[in-house]
Amino acid sequence: MAKPPTSKERSQGLARGLTNYGDAAFALYLRRSYALSTGLSGELLSRPVVGIATSASGFNNCHRHFPELLEAVKRGVLAAGGLPLDFPTISLGEVFLNPTSLMYRNLMSMDVEEMIRAQPMDAVVLMGGCDKTVPAQFPERPACPVRRRRCSGRIRLREVKFGPPVPLRARSSAV
Repeated sequence: MAKPPTSKERSQGLARGLTNYGDAAFALYLRRSYALSTGLSGELLSRPVVGIATSASGFNNCHRHFPELLEAVKRGVLAAGGLPLDFPTISLGEVFLNPTSLMYRNLMSMDVEEMIRAQPMDAVVLMGGCDKTVPAQFPERPACPVRRRRCSGRIRLREVKFGPPVPLRARSSAV
């Protein structure tokens, strides 16, 4: 069983940002127990955790392809030696929000920043795809305590009649 880091060691993976119950070993045990109950192996739990913030929603037509893009990102994180754990964020679909999605961009930004800060991750991949979600998901450096990468899924580029569709694999190759 993994030990909680001492004050001189930098915590990584599930040991990062432990809940304070007054006993770091108990907090790590509890966290690992819950993670193991999801079917993850001990070997996977020892890897650095890479959070994947996804703004997929049935109300956001720009993000309708995100489930398959999310699976591709997860495969890439696993291949690179990380443990991919996705988490939802607020989704801003322009045509379904009243009066406008711009009013909710700061709310989404706060949601993304706080979820990154609150969960035990060593890095984060931010999946967004429009002019509202992309800026809202990319927090300022002081607000984001982990490394981050952008994965922009621009489905509308495929719908414009300027040429043949761009395969999904080509768009997500930077992940």
